[in-house]
Amino acid sequence: MHSRKVIAALALAGGLVAPVALAATPAAAMAGSCRVELYDIDAGNVADRDGRDEVRFLVGGNLFPRLNANYFGMNAGGDGDPGDFEDPTSIILNTQDVVFGLRETDGPAWGQGDSLGTVTASGSTCAGLAPGASTIIAETLTGTEQTAYSYVVRLEMTAL
Repeated sequence: MHSRKVIAALALAGGLVAPVALAATPAAAMAGSCRVELYDIDAGNVADRDGRDEVRFLVGGNLFPRLNANYFGMNAGGDGDPGDFEDPTSIILNTQDVVFGLRETDGPAWGQGDSLGTVTASGSTCAGLAPGASTIIAETLTGTEQTAYSYVVRLEMTAL
């Protein structure tokens, strides 16, 4: 007799709990915004004939590095980390995109320089992430400036 009551109680509880859990799942899985930041950059070949590029990132109208340096020097086979560029970061809504533009600059006026390509972080990717989850966006940028160049740029997108 007690086992029927226990089974009935579990069935009733299971029936009441399951719809709530199903209803909560889609809302919890969708991020409203994301932080997008430079994760890594690797140089294959560089654009300048002297074997060294002076590179910056243009993100949302801001050049990085911007406070402590005018550029970060990259040699063929070199590696750059976020701190080398003073941590380029942007916050986007899941309906927005953000473009990280790699620029090769020349002095003495260290402006925006020439575009070596862009990597776009899409809000639709952000929308598919659960809060706290992250994903890496990798893009290989190639072309010819003074010489043939190639860079692999990785961005990390983290749902907020």
